[in-house]
Amino acid sequence: MDWQAILNSIVNWATSTGIRLLIALILLFVSFKVINALARRFAKRFEKKNLDKTISRTFVYIFKLSMKIIVVVCLIGYVGIDTSGITALIASAGVCIGLAVNGAVSNLAGGVMLIVTRPFKIDDYIEALGYSGTVEEIRITQTKLRTPDNKVVYLPNGTLSSSEIVNYSEKDIRRVDNTFSIAYDCDFEKAKEIITNICANHELVLKDPAPFVRVSNHGSSSIDIVTRVWTKSEDYWTVHFDLLEKVKTEFDANGIEIPFNQLDVNIKK
Repeated sequence: MDWQAILNSIVNWATSTGIRLLIALILLFVSFKVINALARRFAKRFEKKNLDKTISRTFVYIFKLSMKIIVVVCLIGYVGIDTSGITALIASAGVCIGLAVNGAVSNLAGGVMLIVTRPFKIDDYIEALGYSGTVEEIRITQTKLRTPDNKVVYLPNGTLSSSEIVNYSEKDIRRVDNTFSIAYDCDFEKAKEIITNICANHELVLKDPAPFVRVSNHGSSSIDIVTRVWTKSEDYWTVHFDLLEKVKTEFDANGIEIPFNQLDVNIKK
């Protein structure tokens, strides 16, 4: 074995390809740093101009991804790697890759549709595909939700764009519906008056549209009173729980009975 020839080969590689590889790695590191810095700068500028979060974040994400791909491709050519073999490999595996990314292409098209049609935007609270949560990100192939119990759910855009979506944040106000049951021997007019006063005195309940309080059903063991009030979307759950608690307190104070199921058992000897 000619050790001198091996040493000369190593030296020649280090002084030619090795130096180019080292320079390429340095350029890769520096380029990625610059691209990330530019992306952050773009994001801050968009934020100062109060641009839509969905469009601005999508633009920044596409910018980062495309610029990094361009840098990697350019550095591969700089190092001197022959791309003809890679091209042949990609061509021969084209069918397999096409089948594998079929779902990804569908999600990509779905992401474009969501951005164009905009059934929701970032920070909206939506319900779709069996999940409910706040939209944190709308990516190219998936949408990121944060559920009320702080779980993170990723929904595929292909399925999401063609499914039913309930957007709870699109409108500024929402209606809160509650039903209160009272016993038949209680004064339902008094009960309606109590509920009406609670709604009128609640600071988060809107006066226009006016609250609606009426008897809605004669049940088997109770009279049901439906209550419909309007409030700002962000105050929905506060008003919902406040009405439940305050109506129970006032019913107890005024002797209004809330019926509950009872079972009579007769024992025969």
